[in-house]
Amino acid sequence: MTIVVNLFLIVLASFLFFVVGFFVGRFLLEKIGTTKVLEAEERAVQIVQEAQKEANEYKDLKVAEVNQEWKKRRREFDADVTVKNNKFNQFQKQIRQKENNLKRQGQEFKESEKKVAEQLKELEHERETLSSKAMELERIIAEQNQKLETISNFQADDAKQMLIENMISVAREEATETIHRIHEESEQEAARIAEKTLLTAIQRVSFEQATESALSVVHIQSDELKGRIIGREGRNIKAFENATGVDIIVDDTPEVVILSCFDPLRRELAKLTLQKLLIDGVIHPVAIEKAYEDARKEVDDVIMSTGEETLASLQIPDMPSDLVSLIGKMKFHTVYGQNLLQHSREVAMLAGLMAAELKLDAKLAKRAGLLHDLGLVLPESEEPHAVAGMKFLQRFRESKVVLNAIGAHHGDVEKESPIADLVEAANVISSSRPGGRGAVTPEGHVKRLENLEEIAKGFPGVIKTYALQAGREIRVIVEGENVNDSQADILAHDIAHKIEEEADYPGQIKVSIIREKRSVAYAK
Repeated sequence: MTIVVNLFLIVLASFLFFVVGFFVGRFLLEKIGTTKVLEAEERAVQIVQEAQKEANEYKDLKVAEVNQEWKKRRREFDADVTVKNNKFNQFQKQIRQKENNLKRQGQEFKESEKKVAEQLKELEHERETLSSKAMELERIIAEQNQKLETISNFQADDAKQMLIENMISVAREEATETIHRIHEESEQEAARIAEKTLLTAIQRVSFEQATESALSVVHIQSDELKGRIIGREGRNIKAFENATGVDIIVDDTPEVVILSCFDPLRRELAKLTLQKLLIDGVIHPVAIEKAYEDARKEVDDVIMSTGEETLASLQIPDMPSDLVSLIGKMKFHTVYGQNLLQHSREVAMLAGLMAAELKLDAKLAKRAGLLHDLGLVLPESEEPHAVAGMKFLQRFRESKVVLNAIGAHHGDVEKESPIADLVEAANVISSSRPGGRGAVTPEGHVKRLENLEEIAKGFPGVIKTYALQAGREIRVIVEGENVNDSQADILAHDIAHKIEEEADYPGQIKVSIIREKRSVAYAK
């Protein structure tokens, strides 16, 4: 019995101990959990405060960078505005000068009209005087005829026939002299009108130097950037040249990098690519390829905007977008060192002004002048560029007058309208003016003079030939015994015609025939 009681007491105590331990442990666990939660909340608050502090610092840093970039862009914008203002002021000055010239020419024109009116009055008076004298002369002739019939005992019909024959002979001589005089006067008048038309057109066009070189200079901030441009073992230069097709020259010239290429479009792409790399400050093969792609997009935009600006400045409407793009590409092409777009604009303006002076269609003349060298920016063809451009523009249903002027400006097809002559003349003026194209080498100049002399020497009766005034005149000395005055005129015409067929020259060449005959006698 005692053992059972003891066991019962032990079990009861164990149960009580377990129950008490359970509740005490649960209390302790709840207290510990509350402490952990509080610590976690404090840690979370601390993390949030630190994150907010870092965010504020990052925001201040980015704001400072944005402000710095804005100031940089602002300086660039101010510089661009200053340059454009200077150009605008220069254009205004040129416009004022042209207005003054036009006013002066208008005054001269009014004075010329007044003089012409006075001369017409004088001619009318002289005509009336001549009419009265002619009537008096007819009366005197009738009286003389009657006297002659009485004195000579000639019949009236015989005397009349003799008189007619004499008058016909005299009339032929006078007619020959009159025809020669009229021919000379007409040539002088035509030359005067042509000179006036050309001078008027040239005075109203502002020419600029249009020569291009094969080098572009890119300025850098410091010579330290040259090492980054070269790259390790020259890998950056190799990647740049492979991407752009342009040679890059890094020498001892301070703060300068030179780009070399004969293709102006590639050179412009390379220049923009290098400038973008220098602005970003990161130069490696991948960055070079990305910068080159960005530069290509910019150049495409420049090409379209250039074409649109050119058409707007010349007031030429209704041009397909494909042609606008080709016109913009002319900015990056050269012919004999002359910028193709500048040359085409000059030809368009000159042709349009001359057409306006001659009461022709100025819009068609300007359109033909602008598009006359479009074949030079088309893919290479076996045909001359004038014919290639003419055939290409047939797809766009261009006017027949424009197509003919384009194809005929180098004589590849026959001219069918005066517009074609104006475009050819404007092309020659733009090509041959000082500063228009690169200077001719001394060897080529001498060869051209010798060629002119050889052409003239091939005619019979020619003794010596001399090319003068840089090839603008050739003087031909002939044998006086074998070449008379009439033959000299024919010879000059034949030599000029052969020079037109065989020689290549700008402007015109004057052919002068010098004939001398000496008569010698001795008194013994």
